[in-house]
Amino acid sequence: MASFPSGAGHISHLNAIILGESLASEEDDLVYPSHDFSRHALIPSPHEYLEMYKRSIEDPAGFWSDIALSEFYWKQRWGDQVYSENLDVNKGNIKIEWFKGGITNICYNCLDRNIDAGLGGKIALYWESNEPGFDANLTYSQLLHRVCQLANYLKSIGVRKGDAVVVYLPMLLELPITMLACARIGAVHSVVFAGFSSDSLAQRIVDCKPKVVITCNAVKRGPKTIHLKDIVDAALVESAKDGVSIDVCLTYENQSALKRESTKWQEGRDKWWQDVVPKYPTTCEVEWVDAEDPLFLLYTSGSTGKPKGVLHTTGGYMVYTATTFKYAFDYKESDIYWCTADCGWITGHSYVTYGPMLNGATVVLYEGAPNYPDSGRCWDIVDKYKVTIFYTAPTLVRSLMRDGDEYVTRYSRKSLRVLGSVGEPINPSAWRWFFNLVGGSSCPISDTWWQTETGGFMITPLPGAWPQKPGSATFPFFGVQPVIVDEKGNEIDGECSGYLCVKGSWPGAFRTLYGDHERYETTYFRPFPGYYFTGDGCSRDKDGYHWLTGRVDDVINVSGHRIGTAEVESALVSHPQCAEAAVVGVEHEVKGQGIYAFVTIVEGISHSEELRKSLILAVRNQIGAFAAPDKIHWAPSLPKTRSGKIMRRILRKIASRQLDELGDTSTLAEPGVVDQLIALADH
Repeated sequence: MASFPSGAGHISHLNAIILGESLASEEDDLVYPSHDFSRHALIPSPHEYLEMYKRSIEDPAGFWSDIALSEFYWKQRWGDQVYSENLDVNKGNIKIEWFKGGITNICYNCLDRNIDAGLGGKIALYWESNEPGFDANLTYSQLLHRVCQLANYLKSIGVRKGDAVVVYLPMLLELPITMLACARIGAVHSVVFAGFSSDSLAQRIVDCKPKVVITCNAVKRGPKTIHLKDIVDAALVESAKDGVSIDVCLTYENQSALKRESTKWQEGRDKWWQDVVPKYPTTCEVEWVDAEDPLFLLYTSGSTGKPKGVLHTTGGYMVYTATTFKYAFDYKESDIYWCTADCGWITGHSYVTYGPMLNGATVVLYEGAPNYPDSGRCWDIVDKYKVTIFYTAPTLVRSLMRDGDEYVTRYSRKSLRVLGSVGEPINPSAWRWFFNLVGGSSCPISDTWWQTETGGFMITPLPGAWPQKPGSATFPFFGVQPVIVDEKGNEIDGECSGYLCVKGSWPGAFRTLYGDHERYETTYFRPFPGYYFTGDGCSRDKDGYHWLTGRVDDVINVSGHRIGTAEVESALVSHPQCAEAAVVGVEHEVKGQGIYAFVTIVEGISHSEELRKSLILAVRNQIGAFAAPDKIHWAPSLPKTRSGKIMRRILRKIASRQLDELGDTSTLAEPGVVDQLIALADH
């Protein structure tokens, strides 16, 4: 492995274990795949990986066009140039294009192509309700019929190629159906996670001005009913004030959560899905699009308050998600795959809907809460559907680990073959629990590092190819050149820590921020000209393995969801009794990072439990429950430099109680503030 990317040297004779033979303990630095697993793996050895990786870097055009032509349908081939790129702001506008001029359709490649290959009768989707005992499924042929009906309905109300469609749905079959129907007719879907507040939803509607909003009346998560249609109604009132009014709100009646009689209704605008969509034909012509035509918009938190509309295009994204899915999970035709992510996040786009279906996979969708009715629900679902690949977030692993082993061991889980982790780095103790207990020491863990912006996996283990280190994302995927740079942007070789950047483009990269190309360039390409800057810190060990160390900008990673500190701060400051707020991330046993808010209240008001609850509610209402602060720390004032900049470094140390590491506070305008904050830490 000495010639692995990123300067991996010789791997010394560490204690090593082989999958299926013994438990991974704290002393075992390397976990090797079993000979049997590697023998059947798509990438069976480091040697095989290296050969493919080397070609993908030396000849990206040849590497990716071979995959694109052999595994996907193109109505028309692209021209002589497979890709063109400029990642250096000093050399002009940032531009990334792959397969431009190639004509295709991702819905056709997910459905029609697989049906033509004889998979029409194969189950595409198993759907499991929040309530145990209720389920449904669709074969690839049935799914195509449902997609075509919705596509025809959307065309009938005037949705055309390039139009935006905002989708605010929970994990029902109708969510991937909607995504695929939009893609079939060339419309651009913007799925908004159905946990966002009406304010957040309105913001996204105003930004992309959709032709239609698609939702459902309500959903049950665990024992709780969430009235999604009420949230949409409130968002549409807000967006209308900003000059964006919506003519059609298509609403699916989710009977198990709320009957239609109990749903608030606006005649003329609101339409029941069940009343209109099934009337349309089950075939629909495909809108053929250019590889560089937009596929979807997905809004992600930035370090400034306004969410960023990440824009992905069709061809490169299609090739990249399908290829990463295939190799990172060692996908076989017989696999039953379950990713616990919601389609409201990038993971649900790339690895619930598109990546798996482009490979003709069978996917499990689960509507409810992972610990309902108890913490054994995940393993109950694994046994019920004989799930072979299970992809989830470290947050869920940590919370199930805390609930106790007996919830896992009462189920067989014998079907599991590969485990996966997404959203944030997984700490080694959670990795070992996941590996030893859930996977019975025989399932490799694909601990994937990637982002909304990258479209697909960037650094990830390939099961069967090389030994793993608990907590490390290991090595780059094909075509990806990660580099670690110092503050000045100099590349650092060998064992080091620094800022993680990517050299060169890859097919799945996002092309712009919707309506704001300047922000795209400033955020991602200006910090280190010539590179894509990820916003993450990274260490590389002596063996060349990558270890992600978390965000280096003002973004907090809570349960795998990126939340901009500025977004939470502006929600707090909107409270009439909050004068100023500063938000930092702190370590959280289950969520990875928690939200810790320092709040200065207006003169003459005293802090109270009621005020604390009211401030948290302000954040819940404006952003969503997942962004609610875990701790409100009362702050008479905040530590600022003489120029007025808040010293977040100091706040992070106070929040994590690392008081001996406060460093030099002499540059503060009022150094005494720090002692005041420490004194109020436990109030």
